[in-house]
Amino acid sequence: QVQLVESGGGLVQAGGSLRLSCAASGSIFSINTMGWYRQVPGKQRELVAVFTNGGSTNYADSVKGRFTISRDNAKKVYLQMSSLKPEDTAVYYCNYAALGYTYWGQGTQVTVSS
Repeated sequence: QVQLVESGGGLVQAGGSLRLSCAASGSIFSINTMGWYRQVPGKQRELVAVFTNGGSTNYADSVKGRFTISRDNAKKVYLQMSSLKPEDTAVYYCNYAALGYTYWGQGTQVTVSS
């Protein structure tokens, strides 16, 4: 089992910044994919940014140049969000996947006011 705990969401004005953190605990496999997704009511959860199991990064086109994913190790990942827009408002979920298993955090709300 893997547990994911997110922090760092909140309310920010358009153009502002936030930093999300995710800490994984439990049976962590060092080779994994780990990253961030987001979801708004009535829409599918979508990829925001992720580290692949090869160590490269993938970003949604909508956040390229504004968001940066980083990690300390196999257990902690961060999402630095800058130049936030109202359309970035969503619940952000941390995701961990390895050995055929996928885990999600509880989600953290990010609200960007115009």
